[in-house]
Amino acid sequence: MLTTASVRPLTVLYVTETNRSPEYRLAVGALSGLRQDLFHDAFAYRPLPRRRTDGPITRRLPGRLRDYAAWMPHAAVGAVAMFTLLLAYGGEGVGPALVLSGFIPAAAVVMTLLRPVGAFWLSLAATPLGVTSGYYGDWPWSPSGFVSHLAVMTVVALRTRPRTAAWMWLLTAGYGLFAEVVLSRGMSSNVPEMLFVAALVLLVVTVWQVRREAKEEVAAQQTVTAVERDKRTLLEERTTIARELHDVVAHHMSVVAIQAEAAPYRVENPPPELERAFATIRENAVAALTELRRILGVVRAEDYQAPDAPQPVLGDLDSLLANVREAGLDTEKTITGAVRTLPQGVELSAYRIIQEALSNALRHAPGATAKIEISYVLGGLGLRVVNTAPRGLVKPSPGAGHGITGMRERVSMLAGEMTAQPTQDGGYEVTAFIPVAAAETASEETS
Repeated sequence: MLTTASVRPLTVLYVTETNRSPEYRLAVGALSGLRQDLFHDAFAYRPLPRRRTDGPITRRLPGRLRDYAAWMPHAAVGAVAMFTLLLAYGGEGVGPALVLSGFIPAAAVVMTLLRPVGAFWLSLAATPLGVTSGYYGDWPWSPSGFVSHLAVMTVVALRTRPRTAAWMWLLTAGYGLFAEVVLSRGMSSNVPEMLFVAALVLLVVTVWQVRREAKEEVAAQQTVTAVERDKRTLLEERTTIARELHDVVAHHMSVVAIQAEAAPYRVENPPPELERAFATIRENAVAALTELRRILGVVRAEDYQAPDAPQPVLGDLDSLLANVREAGLDTEKTITGAVRTLPQGVELSAYRIIQEALSNALRHAPGATAKIEISYVLGGLGLRVVNTAPRGLVKPSPGAGHGITGMRERVSMLAGEMTAQPTQDGGYEVTAFIPVAAAETASEETS
């Protein structure tokens, strides 16, 4: 339970924090970033992962060379460490001087592969060792230390965030100025050279890193957008299918209601129980038809207009093929098996699949020919639409390119199977099988 005495310190603390100047909050945030980037878990184990080999160049390499290419960053760091060691060997000789000015800077470079931030602190701490070991040249970095520190900052900047590069440059500048002013032994200073080269290298690394992160963010956003677009397209296709099947279901429900209303008059002196049963059937059919229309009104677009003509079936294919031929696509239809009347939903879906496949052929394969095969088999209906390779110039399609999605939805709704894939001669083939039970066909023929 909060009392007045406990609330008062919290109020004072809140007022104090809100009264801080923006400069103070900026400084506190900067120091917090410095602690997080270079002090928190500075020597944490963070091994450098292998390089990806799915790039435009590496993926063309043979298997053995591709495996070697994955270790290219590690090999480059090792080469820089070896160069640092050779530079120290040529400038400072052998013995303890080589250990201080050669092995330690080289070890700092190699350490970037495992503990990058710790490697920076080791490189910064080992900077005066190269000079105190007997090197009398520029101060405070010996040649090997100069190369080692630049390499360490470059690798650490590549492996961390861009803010870390700024902190490393500032700490290097602070140490360089302190060594030049306080620890100078009368030698010429190479601090300006270090700061200029380091600023140039770290700036290039930071720009490259920011650009890479921006590309990754754009790629991730494009992936999310593509997923959302596919979901929206799927819902639109399902809505279109629901609108088209509404007429089919409404027709059957109307027939049920009419037959239930007329059935008692076909029997002389029907019993009251039979009349009540048919009345109940009719009421349920009318109620179902009303609910169906109400649901369709939810998914119907504002500009949707109900079709004046009945929904098309397979018997209307000849007029469709005539229109397609006039548009420039030569088509050929083949029917195998005993032609029979199928459920209206199956015929509508089959008609739409053929229509969409021919539309895709017109759009993506100008000058090609198409062949339609319809197979009436015992267990259902088989469809195959294949077009040859395009003979003319293929122009970019103005459509959304979601016709395959709509066909798959229709087949999936009827528990069928479908494939859509290119052919070996450069054309395209769409095959589908829609199962139809014998009982459904018989009932459709009866109605």
